[in-house]
Amino acid sequence: MITGDIKQKVDDVWQTFWNNGFTQPSAIFEQITYLLFMKMLDDKQREKEAIANLTGDVLLNPTFPDGMWCNPSTNQDVPYHEMRWHVFKEMEPTKMLDRVRNDAFIYLRHVGKEGSAYRKAMEDTVFQITNARLLSRVIEGVEKIASDGADMMGDVYEYMLGIMAASGTNGQFRTPRHIIRMMVELMRPTLNDTICDPAMGSAGFIMEAAKYIAEHQSDDLLNIGEGDRFRKEIFHGSDSDASMLRIGCMNMMLHDVDEPNLYYRNSLSDENNDTNRYTLCLANPPFAGSLDTDDIAHTLKAAVKTKKTELLFLALMMRMLQSGGRCASIVPDTVLTGDAQAYKTIRSALVDKHCMQAIITMPSGVFQPYSGVSTAIIIFTKTGTGGTDKVWFYDMRVDGFSLTTQRTPQPEQNDIPDIISRFHNLETEADRSRKEQSFFVTADEIRANGYDLSYKRYHEVEREVIEYEAPETIIARMEERQKAIDAAFAEFMKLINS
Repeated sequence: MITGDIKQKVDDVWQTFWNNGFTQPSAIFEQITYLLFMKMLDDKQREKEAIANLTGDVLLNPTFPDGMWCNPSTNQDVPYHEMRWHVFKEMEPTKMLDRVRNDAFIYLRHVGKEGSAYRKAMEDTVFQITNARLLSRVIEGVEKIASDGADMMGDVYEYMLGIMAASGTNGQFRTPRHIIRMMVELMRPTLNDTICDPAMGSAGFIMEAAKYIAEHQSDDLLNIGEGDRFRKEIFHGSDSDASMLRIGCMNMMLHDVDEPNLYYRNSLSDENNDTNRYTLCLANPPFAGSLDTDDIAHTLKAAVKTKKTELLFLALMMRMLQSGGRCASIVPDTVLTGDAQAYKTIRSALVDKHCMQAIITMPSGVFQPYSGVSTAIIIFTKTGTGGTDKVWFYDMRVDGFSLTTQRTPQPEQNDIPDIISRFHNLETEADRSRKEQSFFVTADEIRANGYDLSYKRYHEVEREVIEYEAPETIIARMEERQKAIDAAFAEFMKLINS
């Protein structure tokens, strides 16, 4: 979660752009993104160089090798080292502008393998800063923002998307990193998985999955075959926003996945024909809109009659997964309780055609300050033949932050560790009562309740039993008190009359 200090630094850089004639929030967003990426690429190589110097190893495939790079735009040779952040930031402003605008940014567009998702995403990008003094001030600001490394970038993107949403420019908001991490830890991806997010945004889910795998299978990644699979085959994603796709490509490259399979497309259209392909889907699909019927893939129309994106994405993930493939997806509460036939069609498919495993409801403040919508996490395994015996419900009440727009850290108030622990030890949950925070509900009971998947439907509220005295006892006590009052009043009147 982004801190107030980082927010202020982003605000300062944003205001610097605004004061210098940048009035389109999307343009400011993209220019900051490019500069952050330039810095992160250099920082990452400097870290690797430091390790190589200590170990005596040779640095393999550096982003900035020794020697010269021939700029295809000018046909001039440029020293690689002069396109590195820590070098050009020390140049005087005019030379810095020339080196960044005419060389470093052009090189940024050519990083990676030709034909890769990153190269395709960067094809039409433009560096719009033409003022040397502005660039100098912005680089100073970005230097301060990026002090916490690559993991900070997602939080900065989240905050900038919030600025854009507030301006009415962009309605997107990023899933908080700690929620993404929780979902990844629930699913425990491995090098054997093929992972997809069909609404990837800035690639937060697949990036976190890559981090998880790198943390838990670091020795396996030393194997050339496994390393290549990690970089080229495991991670897949799509988005219909070119700007988000670029950010996703940058994020993956910063986490050593330099050839992910990321696509600029509408996942819900016939353009996406992925079927029975993935072993794991992680997603927080958009759920505030609906599509024109003509834009919806024929297979999805056949699965559910609706234009609502939250239902279409669930139908899509059921189609995209292999048999035995798993899914963890965030959905709005309406998916769990909606009375319309389309909602029931999706819920019945999850329960009757596949293996529905868990519903984790989240408090409405999780997406503050960008949205107050109530959401839940649905976890299921695709089987095509059913298999749901019972479903585990958990009511997340706190997530380590206040549920206000400020989202102040409150680490002592956090259900997430408990959720992860209980999910991976479901055999210990069998005897939990409906009065507790988590419990099982049988598939038969869910069917009997119209496939309602809301926690509140099955949770039993424990009401305190209060025993009251018998009415005659209370009346007798009141009569005694009245007699005492009458006696005291009579005594008082005697004193007055005497």
